[in-house]
Amino acid sequence: MATIKIKQVRSAINRPAVQKATIKALGLRKLNQVIEKEATPQILGMVKKVQHLIEVVE
Repeated sequence: MATIKIKQVRSAINRPAVQKATIKALGLRKLNQVIEKEATPQILGMVKKVQHLIEVVE
């Protein structure tokens, strides 16, 4: 399966609890942190849910 790199570019402060939980579930803790995840449907759904807080790094 392909992998994607995800970078957190905006803070989760003052965001709904659901979005904070999604960021935490992705494994992001700090701004500008880059993680690598498998591109499963579950991960892609989480990415779409918080797309305004992250960016996908190629």
